[in-house]
Amino acid sequence: MTEPADASTVPAPDAFAAPELFINRELSLLEFNDRVLAQAQDESVPLLERLKFLCISSTNLDEFFEVRVAGLKQKAELLDTPSEADNRTPSEVLRAISERAHTLVDKQYATLNDEIIPALEAQGIRFLRRAEWNPEQRAWLAEYFEEELLPVISPIGLDPAHPFPRILNKSLNFIVALDGTDAFGRKIRHAVVQAPRALPRIIQLPADAAGSGTHDFVFLSSIIHEHVGDLFPSMRADGCYQFRVTRNSDLYVDEEEVDDLLRAVEGELPGRRYGDCVRLEVAHNCPQELSDYLLARFLLTREDLYQVNGPVNVNRLLSLQGTVDRPDLKYPAFTPRLPNALSPSGDLFAEIRAGDVLLHHPFDSFLPVIDFVRRAGSDPKVLAIKQTLYRTGPDSAVVDALVEAARAGKEVTVVVELRARFDEADNIELANRLQAAGAHVVYGVVGYKTHAKMTLIVRREPDGLHNYVHVGTGNYHPKTARLYTDYGLMSCDHALGNDVHEIFLQLTSLGKVSGLERIVDAPFRMHDAIVAKIGREAEAAAAGRPAWIVAKMNSLVEPAVIRALYAASVAGVQIDLIVRGICCLRPGVEGVSENIRVRSIVGRFLEHTRVFHFAGDGDPELYMSSADWMDRNFFRRVEICFPVTSRPLYDRVVRELGLYLADNSGAWQLGENGRYTQVRPAADEPVVSVQKRLMEGPG
Repeated sequence: MTEPADASTVPAPDAFAAPELFINRELSLLEFNDRVLAQAQDESVPLLERLKFLCISSTNLDEFFEVRVAGLKQKAELLDTPSEADNRTPSEVLRAISERAHTLVDKQYATLNDEIIPALEAQGIRFLRRAEWNPEQRAWLAEYFEEELLPVISPIGLDPAHPFPRILNKSLNFIVALDGTDAFGRKIRHAVVQAPRALPRIIQLPADAAGSGTHDFVFLSSIIHEHVGDLFPSMRADGCYQFRVTRNSDLYVDEEEVDDLLRAVEGELPGRRYGDCVRLEVAHNCPQELSDYLLARFLLTREDLYQVNGPVNVNRLLSLQGTVDRPDLKYPAFTPRLPNALSPSGDLFAEIRAGDVLLHHPFDSFLPVIDFVRRAGSDPKVLAIKQTLYRTGPDSAVVDALVEAARAGKEVTVVVELRARFDEADNIELANRLQAAGAHVVYGVVGYKTHAKMTLIVRREPDGLHNYVHVGTGNYHPKTARLYTDYGLMSCDHALGNDVHEIFLQLTSLGKVSGLERIVDAPFRMHDAIVAKIGREAEAAAAGRPAWIVAKMNSLVEPAVIRALYAASVAGVQIDLIVRGICCLRPGVEGVSENIRVRSIVGRFLEHTRVFHFAGDGDPELYMSSADWMDRNFFRRVEICFPVTSRPLYDRVVRELGLYLADNSGAWQLGENGRYTQVRPAADEPVVSVQKRLMEGPG
């Protein structure tokens, strides 16, 4: 641990710009996915939950290729020069990604084949291979092929009249090697079979079929393999191998050149299915000749080829969660609690007036947030409701409440972010629905995503108009509120309400926000404010006064903030960072970051809260935010960072941060080398799981 520096000799943050001090963000993201996969390998996790974590790691990797790898490939083609703090070119990063991702994929399939499937079989949940089918099962599956598959499948023999078909992003396909001549006397060597999208990828055998158990399944790919010869009469199928191609799925909309953002995003959505190819997955036994043939068709290289021993789309196994009714193989049921301050039958606005209310989801119920909007819609004293929506889901009780409020004659204004990645279609649908109900719908600010989470309710009371607000770290999405950890603050604090009101005015009228008293906003003030608060801690430490920072977030990427943290560490500030996903800061570097510790918590719930706690030179400050410490959040998004000023709530959050730092069950420690080591309790230490502890009650 470095000694505190003299105030006059504390180096400027710019002194810490050496590329080796920064971990590459893409490789850090792959490290996070490895930690998710470790949950699938953890025998203390219920079996079907282990399968779920395996599927999540597969889905995460899909999105990584669709967005991050796709973007790097574009950069490498246009201008292959370094653009990140680690000073690597896109081509260098792509080579490193290929090496790390291949290792990760091999580990995924080893986990599936060597751990998950045998454990499921031991519990009577079987995936039957073709060689294991008995005559009765074979007959049932042949009938399934005839009745369900054959009418909708379209095999395509490849010749000049039948060119290689367009392959849908992440769809299941088969390349078939053929021998012989067709009905027209043509010799065709290859064919492509595309699996129907409408059919499930896992078929459950009926329990009354001879030899079948209650939970016996067959992969759709196995049925197609078995009967592929039936699709090419008079020819012989010498081989049938599944493959899947991943495409660039990031939307591009030139916001400066479009008149109607909604119509522009709608128009771009279909193209997402057929973007440039970035990855090819093939069966592990596919001959190299056929793999090379596919790579050539998709303009890919050997680095982009992933040979997999199992289904090419592992995340389709997630359907087993809903099919298999085995509560003993899942996490125990958990009912979120309702805070004592809120009574379902009480006067919600009076309860908020009595004092700020803090909700920590999913440990605290999300129902009060829905109730907040719903009651406002039916309250004759409420004049207006304003809300930001980033992700809400297609069937949202929050949107239902806003629709009812608009129909009841309230002034309802909703800022809908159409470009919430992979939720664009749902957001377009809800925007149309809100407009049909009479709500005012705007799409934020051109060039900036509206990522702030806030609701404003304007209510007339005997002493005048009052603003009631809900501000939070997470989306207004009831489903993810049960899966993600997030904080939400309900308040009628005058200054906080005025700040939220000012930000809504900016979003709708595009005027400049006047001075904000409580909220620190992006893209205007947040970055400078965070760097300044870190700098204040450095100055205090250098002067020998107590100084510390505890910050919890999803990602830490922005170079200037990282450099400020390095300078603070050299000055003697004790810094604890709880970073779930990407972390580009390298802790433990001698003479630079010896006072910085970085940990990641991975568990039943996805850690999503953003909380920043500063010693404040004797006047501690606690902030919550919708923003991570990333370039995009500071400079290209509308975000809010708000203080927790209630002393009881402050004390509660500080205790909960302490639990996150004490966790030795789901915690991983980041090393100087950029790799993570799982934290284990010492022999004489009790096991601490922050999520289990918070399920029992507030921190």
